[in-house]
Amino acid sequence: MGIHGNATCVMNFDGATGYLVGPPNKGLACMFTMMNAARLGVGIQGLGLIEASFQNSLSYARDRLQMRGLSGKQAPDKPADPIIVHPDIRRILMRARAFNEGARAFVMWVALASDIAHRSADAAARQAAEDRLALLTPVLKAMLTDQGFDTAVAAQQVFGGHGYIAETGVEQFVRDARIAMIYEGANGIQALDLVGRKLPRDGGRAMTAFLTEARQLIAECGGEEGLAELAAGLSKGLDDLQGATMWFVGNALAKPDNAGAGATDYLHLFGLVVFGTLWLKMARAALARTAGGTATPATDAKLVTARFFMQHMLPETALRRARVEAGADTVMALPADAF
Repeated sequence: MGIHGNATCVMNFDGATGYLVGPPNKGLACMFTMMNAARLGVGIQGLGLIEASFQNSLSYARDRLQMRGLSGKQAPDKPADPIIVHPDIRRILMRARAFNEGARAFVMWVALASDIAHRSADAAARQAAEDRLALLTPVLKAMLTDQGFDTAVAAQQVFGGHGYIAETGVEQFVRDARIAMIYEGANGIQALDLVGRKLPRDGGRAMTAFLTEARQLIAECGGEEGLAELAAGLSKGLDDLQGATMWFVGNALAKPDNAGAGATDYLHLFGLVVFGTLWLKMARAALARTAGGTATPATDAKLVTARFFMQHMLPETALRRARVEAGADTVMALPADAF
């Protein structure tokens, strides 16, 4: 489909001699030293595709003339208005912008944890950072690559028919984005890794730390002017995350299919709450600049995008929770030969 610039070939090892690398029966652990780093790199590929798709669709939306705005002429000197004035185009662009900027913050947050885990002189800080890095790696890889593909498809939609032909280059983003959801562990495997390994690891220590930090942030921002509404939105999303987590605790041990059926929705629920946490942090920083007299138009745009995320995207946590708590009964009910 894509990435045709890769030097890819088939390699046959028939009759070759194998040499043990690392201690016996620890090969999988050795492999994950590479795999976990690669998963973070692939997540950044997803971010790159979100950025490229957003930039191209934004440029096209500013130039393409079609119809008049629903509320009246927006460019009376032109034969039609640019499509960026239309609410449905704005919806696509705002979703891409909100995910793009949130994903950048997510990558930086995880990169900071990696630096602390590898370089801090404080043993407790290193442990906390290692916990966070392990917990969030599958979320970052799956969330950003899923969204990289979705944003590329949405960019095609902005281009309309022009997005389906090779001339504009947007269709290549769709083809190239698809592989990132598959390699270095398909995203369904990322979800199973999160639910089956990362959540219960060390008695749920990493997840408990994340929930505690998010609740503390909500408490700090809940009384601040300009942040209370955002904090309330995040609180609802966090409630959904905690509820889904407790549902797994009560229903997945005795029936593992419940965990498997809900894992992907749980990962995306978790990812939305991570994004919401970071957007609240960014909004607080933007308001601090406003109060300090150093605000710019970009500061104002950051606050608008934060409100958009909280109002239009974070509420998807309720949908994800409902799917998790529906369980595996209807997922697994049909016998295989009934399909």
